[in-house]
Amino acid sequence: MEQISIHLTSIILGIMLFFSFVVAPVTFTALNEENARKFIRKIFPYYYTVNLAISALVLILFIILKIFSFDFYLILGVAVLFALSNFILMPLINKYRDEKQDSKFKYSHLISVVINFIQMIFLVIILF
Repeated sequence: MEQISIHLTSIILGIMLFFSFVVAPVTFTALNEENARKFIRKIFPYYYTVNLAISALVLILFIILKIFSFDFYLILGVAVLFALSNFILMPLINKYRDEKQDSKFKYSHLISVVINFIQMIFLVIILF
């Protein structure tokens, strides 16, 4: 079961890297701005939900295995940040974009990027 948690953690990191360095950049170069926005608004809830579910599975495995090490708290942080991003930050980002509150949009988007980066660092620490 410990190997499964390592594989699942690797999957989360892989999804995050793929979205960050393939999906998002290609979306904005391949689609016009209106369609890119529509696509991003549709796909990112899945991104957050899938990663939240996988990180919750890893947490459950850690609990079953009674592993309450530093890695447990890192994956807990990753899961909490996915929930925060999905249920609080993403709706705010969309709201600020829709209301043309550019400075609030840029700031909240920057926060989401920083959170994503922090999560990737946590995952790398867990894996190595």
